[in-house]
Amino acid sequence: MKLTKLLALLLALAMVAAACGDSDGDDGDAAASTTEATTEETTATTAAEGEEPADTTEAEAMESMAGTGGDLVLLQWQAPSQANAYLSTGTKDLLPGSLVLEPLAEIAPDGSLVPALAAEIPSAENGGLADDGMSITWTLQEGIVWSDGTPLTADDVVFTWEYCTDELTGCTADSFTVVTSVEALSDTEVRINFEAPQAYPFSSFVSYLSPILQRAQFADCVGDAAAGCSEQNLAPIGTGPYMVTEFRPEDVATFAYNPLYRKAAEGKPFFGTVVIQGGGDAESAARSVLEIGEADYAWNLQVAPEILQPMAAAGNGEVVVSFTANVEHLNMNQTNPDSDPPSEYAGGTNPNPFFFNDPELVKALSIAINRDELVAVGYGPNGSPTCNIWPVGAEASTNGDVCLTQDIDGANAILDGLGYLDTDGDGIREKNGLPLSWDLVTSTNAVRQSNQALIESYWTQIGVDVNMRNEDASLFFDGSGSSQVDIWKFYTDIEMFTNGASNPDAQGYLAGYLTEQIPESTNNYGGGNIPRLASEEYDTAWETLSQTPLGDPARTELIIRLNDIVSFESGALIPLIHRGNVSGIASDIEGFGDANGWDSEYWNIEDWTRAS
Repeated sequence: MKLTKLLALLLALAMVAAACGDSDGDDGDAAASTTEATTEETTATTAAEGEEPADTTEAEAMESMAGTGGDLVLLQWQAPSQANAYLSTGTKDLLPGSLVLEPLAEIAPDGSLVPALAAEIPSAENGGLADDGMSITWTLQEGIVWSDGTPLTADDVVFTWEYCTDELTGCTADSFTVVTSVEALSDTEVRINFEAPQAYPFSSFVSYLSPILQRAQFADCVGDAAAGCSEQNLAPIGTGPYMVTEFRPEDVATFAYNPLYRKAAEGKPFFGTVVIQGGGDAESAARSVLEIGEADYAWNLQVAPEILQPMAAAGNGEVVVSFTANVEHLNMNQTNPDSDPPSEYAGGTNPNPFFFNDPELVKALSIAINRDELVAVGYGPNGSPTCNIWPVGAEASTNGDVCLTQDIDGANAILDGLGYLDTDGDGIREKNGLPLSWDLVTSTNAVRQSNQALIESYWTQIGVDVNMRNEDASLFFDGSGSSQVDIWKFYTDIEMFTNGASNPDAQGYLAGYLTEQIPESTNNYGGGNIPRLASEEYDTAWETLSQTPLGDPARTELIIRLNDIVSFESGALIPLIHRGNVSGIASDIEGFGDANGWDSEYWNIEDWTRAS
């Protein structure tokens, strides 16, 4: 539907609602005229009945404030390519989607759950959690409507599960790994059934990774039709505070406030328009907010500390940081990128000639790296060295801490013992005619390129040749299936980037390394197991974790065991840096609260205002 037609429809709906004494649909300039007409009509009626004219209520006054705050400019230098969370796990796409699409519950900065579309968080006390752990029942808030005016129902929740679990859809979310069915018990009640008892049943439809899609809009986009539904993927109909008005992939996305948003009566959202501007780089985005003051928010400021700190001193904005589970790491491809087609798992029949089943080789590469230098050059106080892919609290393992101390001699000794020798004097080790020579690719970013240069210098000292490549971030994190250099296709031996959990419980994140989560052409490169780890021990341990109650000490032990398999025992990846989520926000933006690393950084954008 064209924007002009949509706005006309919404205005008509608002006027009808106003005539019935309900002005929840008023918006912007239209709200003023509609409210005036309603007030005059009410005055005439009450006068005819001999009653005193009613004053404008506080709710009406608050509602008239919704959308009156002008423009909010958000900078995402890794430009978004779509707004459908289920077709990309790239944060650059998840963030714009979170302005429109909502889950049943969000995760607050402290890790607690907050109802979004749900009326409350299910518990044993309110009957939402089954005694046997085999299901969870959610109740939707009454009266929530999509931005097109149609009601949200439990059937939309059911459809979202059907959409994502169709293998041909290419859904990249892993939130339904243990779900056997989702059923609507009524228009407002939905039950999620699990294949086994779940200690932590809050992964499905929680956070911006797992929002609700409208069945009416996406009904024809299930399976192999999903990627072709560009209109739906770029402009999903949602229940959130904003609606997409224009979306130019890899460039800019523009949003208008949703006059049918359930908090409009509270004057939310304040800003009438949100612009997410892509392009440039992290340094220029930081400067725009912190130093120049020409934008309101800049995401993912992977900028060297000696550059970032003087910008913040200008006084136009501040740096906000949250530490959760984000880890900059190297993925070591367990499949062969030179096969045809490249990097196919193919049931385990296409192993990488170096890294598959050779964790000692990967250990040598790992202990040759000086992580303290990587942090000092690229992150300063916003990062710390780590040997773990899950570096969170008491669940952080110490079993692989040998990597925290650089050991060039030890790395050389391991390679000698493995039979990798420089027999021709060219400085590069080889075995069976295969030289230790690979491409290492990452996104184009000054910090990452400085870290690449350091890693190259370390590995040169142990007889390893590495070709350092970088790709435009919009292509490297594309996730749509169109890019040949994206992280899911993984057409090289080694890649470097950051990912992490959007949930403080490790179970959901660690599900991403299950064998069934390996991306390949047969599942449209869906799934989070990018290094292609296939471990029966890992799969079995994760299954046990999913059935171990919260609070049981065995749960922490299992999380540590799973971390150790992925982080250093399998040779599937090399953790490098526990990264803080670093962004910049203008000094005059109020209502932001604490930075949220567990959910969308825009999770409470309806609360943001601008100081007068």
